[in-house]
Amino acid sequence: MNNLVKSLMFNKLTAKLFLKSALKIHSLSYKVSGKLATILNDGVHPKKNIIKYNDWFVENIQDNDVILDVGSNTGMMSEMMCVKAEFVYGIEIQSKLVRDAKVRRQKDNNEFICADATIFDYANCRPIDCLTLSNVLEHIEYRVDFLKNIIKKVKWKDESNKKLLIRVPMIDREWIAVYKKELNIEYRLDTTHFTEYTFIKFSKEMKQSGISILNHHVVFGEIYAICKVS
Repeated sequence: MNNLVKSLMFNKLTAKLFLKSALKIHSLSYKVSGKLATILNDGVHPKKNIIKYNDWFVENIQDNDVILDVGSNTGMMSEMMCVKAEFVYGIEIQSKLVRDAKVRRQKDNNEFICADATIFDYANCRPIDCLTLSNVLEHIEYRVDFLKNIIKKVKWKDESNKKLLIRVPMIDREWIAVYKKELNIEYRLDTTHFTEYTFIKFSKEMKQSGISILNHHVVFGEIYAICKVS
């Protein structure tokens, strides 16, 4: 009986009829699960405590560093880094997020700026040791130009040592994301992403931007890379 039911439910005809719907439900379930989990976790997505991605950025800065946190959002990572760093600038283009950061996370050794990081005048800022970009690049359409412009605009403390800490999501985090893309089904973790990376694609964009990858690792389908301007 079980074999009969399986043969009726799982065959080429039913697969053709229901596969795309099943994959769309998979995507919807991912988003809904994240929202519900965030509600139960008092407004904080549980991935922050599981992945601990902010910790990696803090571990890879120095006590005397001046940091520019690009795409600082509500300032959570900037706030964590300013406990260790000498000073942290958080630059974010969305005014609502900057207002939230200033209310909730303002410290004596950080400053939140509402501006486009590629055209902001950094003349009144301290010289920078390190740029941090945590899940920022995938939201940018012209990423190579974006990186080149920021690197050029920023005042660097040491022109021979321009450091970047970068975190980006990978499309090949799991087979199903790649398969969805092949079938022209929404595969992105966030619909505002212009891309999701393979390491080959990430390496190519870094090279085009004049950036060398010193070392990297992958955790939970994301690239964490310590980089330097070539």
